[in-house]
Amino acid sequence: MILSDKKILEAVETGDIVIEPFDRSCLGTNSYDVHLGENLAVYKDRVLDAKKHNAVEHFVIGDEGYVLQPGTLYLGVTKEYTETHNAVPFLEGKSSVGRLGIDIHATAGKGDVGFCNTWTLEISCVQPVRIYAGMPIGQLIYFSVLGDIEHYYNRKKNAKYTSRTIFPVESMMWKNKF
Repeated sequence: MILSDKKILEAVETGDIVIEPFDRSCLGTNSYDVHLGENLAVYKDRVLDAKKHNAVEHFVIGDEGYVLQPGTLYLGVTKEYTETHNAVPFLEGKSSVGRLGIDIHATAGKGDVGFCNTWTLEISCVQPVRIYAGMPIGQLIYFSVLGDIEHYYNRKKNAKYTSRTIFPVESMMWKNKF
């Protein structure tokens, strides 16, 4: 079941959901709007290797914005740091962003209970488009959890994305055994 605005607000008040910074005007009927942080990254190599650590180059979106180009994967980050202790967060793009031809995640829209961090965005576009730090980029939708939780994400030994950061985080696939 998706949490309503009132349930999201209750969870924020009890600390079951943490959103920093929190702005009540970003609370929708059943979602919370998140914004693009100022940091972007691109992979240094054109060919990526799933078994190796692929280095990224970080840069800051200036006041003039930044023009995304088709055919490049950009890693962005939300301005908001979030924690979710009793719900499953899903990150979806805003329809206004989609109508500009921007996708904000390739496959990683679902968070885990216990995820505590900013959200790395896998940004791509279908035609050149100028983006700006602070622009609304997505919305978090929260689903209630049925049953007790045995393994919170932030307590798992093998969790790869737990270090709090304001920067987008590159793939850690290379840490998996395969």
